[in-house]
Amino acid sequence: MGIGKQAKRILITVAGAVLLLVGVLLLVLPGPGLLLVLAGLLVLASEFPALERYVDPVRDRAMKAAEDSVSSPLRIAGSVLAGLALLAAGIVWGTVKSLPFSGWSTGSSLILSSVILFALLGWSYRRVSSRRETGTKASTDR
Repeated sequence: MGIGKQAKRILITVAGAVLLLVGVLLLVLPGPGLLLVLAGLLVLASEFPALERYVDPVRDRAMKAAEDSVSSPLRIAGSVLAGLALLAAGIVWGTVKSLPFSGWSTGSSLILSSVILFALLGWSYRRVSSRRETGTKASTDR
């Protein structure tokens, strides 16, 4: 195995592990954190074929979670409020020195979590909206 192949394998492993870890951390948020778990598994399965057996069950759950997260205006509002709360907490933790673990390392991780939440929420909303439009067009074409 050449140096280039080893470096590529290490890079893919690290990227997949980071996606998987961030996805697991986002599971506690009211958003589609399973999507990042799925992305991490897909990246890791490209180098480790034994992981492919976990991809389909996680894909099914991730797509269901993505649809559920934007299934009603109340859920969307809850997710947006959670994202805004994370953003605000990140700013507060970055600027207020009297808080435990204060500083921009904690603050920036909270802000990054809110950005990821908003990105996944937007992706889920677009995906579900396009499915609904396709379903509506198919039912009116009959």
